[in-house]
Amino acid sequence: MPNKIKIAFIGVGLMGQCAHLRNYVTQRDVEVTAIAELRPQTAATVAQVYRIPKVYSNHRDLLANEKVDGLVHIQNFVFHAQTLPELYETGLPVITEKPLANSVPTGQSLLKKLASTHGKHFVAYHKRSDPAVMRAKKQIAQWQADGTMGNMRYVRVTMPPGDWVGPGFANMIDMGEKVPPMQADAKPEGMEPEAFKYYVYLVNYYVHQVNLLRHLLGGDYEIKFADPNGRTFAGVGKGDLSKVTVVVEMAPYDTSIDWQETALVCFDKGWIKVELPRPLASDEAGKVSYYSDPRGGAEPFLTVPEMPKRHAMQQQAINFIAAIKGETTPLCTAAEAQKDLDSILEYQTLFAASGGLIKSPWG
Repeated sequence: MPNKIKIAFIGVGLMGQCAHLRNYVTQRDVEVTAIAELRPQTAATVAQVYRIPKVYSNHRDLLANEKVDGLVHIQNFVFHAQTLPELYETGLPVITEKPLANSVPTGQSLLKKLASTHGKHFVAYHKRSDPAVMRAKKQIAQWQADGTMGNMRYVRVTMPPGDWVGPGFANMIDMGEKVPPMQADAKPEGMEPEAFKYYVYLVNYYVHQVNLLRHLLGGDYEIKFADPNGRTFAGVGKGDLSKVTVVVEMAPYDTSIDWQETALVCFDKGWIKVELPRPLASDEAGKVSYYSDPRGGAEPFLTVPEMPKRHAMQQQAINFIAAIKGETTPLCTAAEAQKDLDSILEYQTLFAASGGLIKSPWG
């Protein structure tokens, strides 16, 4: 097929393969032309299995020798400040895993560097690309435009810990090689080590929900309450959204086998609910339903649209290609992702003030 979009991968380890690479090589209008990977056996084997012609041992050699349309850069976010500035210099669209960075100051430094280039940085909040979330956003926009359901009142995202992987790592190529030791990006000045460890845990595990809340709300919010047990936080929207209450339930319970993540958006006369599958689900979209009670003699009704058999990571890859082409997508920009870092710091500050024990579950 002529005029294929050429993509290069920087990092093809665990998430690089299972959440990203397999969803690009299956697109008919995409060609993955090169990979850069620090582990030589892993790089060679991945390239052979996925039929990728060029292999490099580092991103600098790849950038110096390849002409591509976009970069998929998948590495641990605690190293983003060491690699992303060089990628920004290319001016190419880049997508990375969430979060933007390991701290608010590091994120700010990345945004400053990005602004000095012609690059575009998208952060892979894949839940925004789930077909059910995309359908929910469309329904929210319709209700807001026609006014039949009244005003938005309430947005809640619930994410009990559970089995987020399932069979998602099946067929992963693992050659048993270790990544060469690297020094993580610096912690913020003045933040105690234990508080920083807890912050890194929060932005790794709950930043998806913090971002999804903002996405469904359609604007920014301010956190007003953080319960001392670390189970939930609540707040209100900003500006024109100040009448909307927002809630994230981080761990009201947990599951051993299932994944039970949901989002609820309430209006005066109806609601929209999204039920999301485990993050590494394959060929499975979420479920969206909406309940309308327009009054005035009209009967209430529940609608459950049929979703395509397309999982969020797959749709996210499709959306990144669309973004490279200049089309509108639900992808999150780096600037918006910085707001998630700000929100989690806001939550952590309130949590500490409430008497909550700042301790990372990672030990």
